[in-house]
Amino acid sequence: MTEVRVLTGPALDAALEDVARLRITVFRAFPYLYDGDLAYERRYLEAYRSPSAILVAAFDGARLVGAATGTAMEDHAAEFAAPFAARPEPFSQIFYCAESVLLPDYRGRGLGHAFFDVREAHGRALGRRYAAFCAVLRPEDHPARPAGYAPLDPFWRKRGYVPLPGVEARFRWKDIGADTDTPHRLQFWMRDLTA
Repeated sequence: MTEVRVLTGPALDAALEDVARLRITVFRAFPYLYDGDLAYERRYLEAYRSPSAILVAAFDGARLVGAATGTAMEDHAAEFAAPFAARPEPFSQIFYCAESVLLPDYRGRGLGHAFFDVREAHGRALGRRYAAFCAVLRPEDHPARPAGYAPLDPFWRKRGYVPLPGVEARFRWKDIGADTDTPHRLQFWMRDLTA
């Protein structure tokens, strides 16, 4: 049976190595196609040592099978914050729902909703009015796109998120099969947590 736990502070710190491994595993699939390594992951996950950070973890027994992270927008990487410079919403009002990663065998069980429910509640508890996240943009005809691939857009819209026109992050990573890292476009989505 899968159990969802909220981790903050020392418990969050203790889980970051497992989150790093899970991110590498899940993000290898389309659309991210991420060829990750633990050294990079450790640096990236340092943002979650912030007092505003939360980790919503899904466990099957002692095994981490899913994780969703979030933190105050100003505590996250500049590549994710910069696109909001021209937006009317103050940084101090945005909670960043970073990654949601879940092993394929555990999808379709309501864990995605649980991940968002807990992070959104955490954002509200921090006094944030908005929640935002971003998702990689890949062309419809991308050669690695699996047959029958269904993007998560309907799920996100059902939760009240809408894409923000022209608000995109640029972030570099190495794709599977590539020799070097390359820039990728990520579309921001946002919702009003008071609505």
